[in-house]
Amino acid sequence: MRSVREQSVRKRSAATLIAALVAASLVAGAPNPRVEASEAGVDVSPPAGVSAGPGVDLDTVTIPELQARMADGSLTSTALTTAYLRRIEAVDPKIHAVLRTDPTALRQAAASDTRHRSGDTRGPLDGIPVLLKDNVNTRDMPTTAGSLALAGSPPDVDAALVTRLRNAGAVILGKTNLSEWANFRAAKPTSGWSAVGGQTNNPYVLDRNPCGSSAGSGAALAASLAQVAIGTETDGSIVCPAGMNGVVGHKPSLGLVSQAGVVPISAEQDTAGPMARNVTDTALILSVISGTSRPGGPGGLADELTHPSSLRGKRIGLWRLPSLGPQVDALMTRTAEKLRTAGAEVVEVTPPYQQRLAELEFPALLSEFHRDIDAYLATRDGPRNLAELVEFNRTHPAERICFAGQELFEQALAAPPTTDPGYRAMRAELKDLSRRSIDETMAAHRLDAIAAPTNPPAWTTDCARGDNDVIPSSTPAAVSGYPSLSVPSGFVDELPVGLLLMAGDHQDAGLLSLGAAVEHRLHAWRAPRYLPTVGPDASR
Repeated sequence: MRSVREQSVRKRSAATLIAALVAASLVAGAPNPRVEASEAGVDVSPPAGVSAGPGVDLDTVTIPELQARMADGSLTSTALTTAYLRRIEAVDPKIHAVLRTDPTALRQAAASDTRHRSGDTRGPLDGIPVLLKDNVNTRDMPTTAGSLALAGSPPDVDAALVTRLRNAGAVILGKTNLSEWANFRAAKPTSGWSAVGGQTNNPYVLDRNPCGSSAGSGAALAASLAQVAIGTETDGSIVCPAGMNGVVGHKPSLGLVSQAGVVPISAEQDTAGPMARNVTDTALILSVISGTSRPGGPGGLADELTHPSSLRGKRIGLWRLPSLGPQVDALMTRTAEKLRTAGAEVVEVTPPYQQRLAELEFPALLSEFHRDIDAYLATRDGPRNLAELVEFNRTHPAERICFAGQELFEQALAAPPTTDPGYRAMRAELKDLSRRSIDETMAAHRLDAIAAPTNPPAWTTDCARGDNDVIPSSTPAAVSGYPSLSVPSGFVDELPVGLLLMAGDHQDAGLLSLGAAVEHRLHAWRAPRYLPTVGPDASR
């Protein structure tokens, strides 16, 4: 257990980082900013014919810029929230990312406007619309994990992170679709599909997959349906949707964000985390849901530090992963050259122990899932344990529309309990080898971070085939509990590919700072065009 002093130092470093990122955003603005003053306040500018007066460009604006507008009275949270609700209405029928909107969203926004007028704001998230993955408990909206088994009464209480968001004044805009049970049900699932929400599509190319399991959060952000969103990850489920949908996703260090009230897979690996269209907003969300934020608006934070981070002198280890295809590998070569041009030193690395991690992770998760899902289901109406959930799926045909299997549920029922010595030895080896894979690589090459491709180009969504998602880059950080961050790196044809950055335990602040510098240098984001399809050479 870390000492209170160590925890305090880490919280101060995170707050310092947020200050630096906010300052950089206020000074430099968003990449390609198109922010214009107007009485109306917001220009939605989506496809499908939605129109509004000139104002804030929802695609590129950052939270600090929004707060600056709210502070000077040229924008209200009500106008911003209305614009996002209208955009959801206009755009979401193409991608099916949003399960439901919160009927109280405009009341929440009006309360924020009152606080802004009285100078009593609660911090940088006050009045900012947030979407939540639908495995995060909300007391006033259903929380289903995509399953009809949980589609009845809402949970009794909010998840701890939702309480933090509400206390910070964020507007809970609604819930996003996800891969049902966070992709831990069938041996060959289809990411982005749930019985509750149907299939979420990739906004860049609509017949391509958004990756799982935070599929709806990633797709919604790519389509600018909210300013920020919350995802969850056990292994890859924040960073892969971020990469495949061309946005930013941060998997925090294990334990930094409370898992209380989040539908689980494994307490040894699960974490909720922030997703956004830029690193600044990602860091601001993390500061709130982790409890490291400070009172006051972004102006006060910005006064603390005014020097944006730089890549000069940074050492980055590039783990190429050629198994993701020659086009991704060529993109990594171009990415490395851009980072070198900005002053970074990039060396090629191969973290050890990956085959053994792949052998051990799944059996351990089966035991942990049985323990943790039983504990969660006992708090909800509906099936009270995993055995009852398996029976529910057998007797409800709508749960089998896309794929029928629930092999992982059945294997979890037969897995040894977490009190079993064999399981305990397995998890201990996993923790040791995963941490060594990162620690030893960083020490041997004196690295600030390890980088790898986050994802291949999105595969075609196909219920009969299932996913094509063997993506090893997320595993070392996921299993070790170390932080990872995906930022847009570029495109293969029309399909986004992310760059995944990893660092040591609780080095979230430094990783986000480095990620902001990488984001600035790569400048890889572009808005989706909602193409119906692309040629076969763009997928694996």
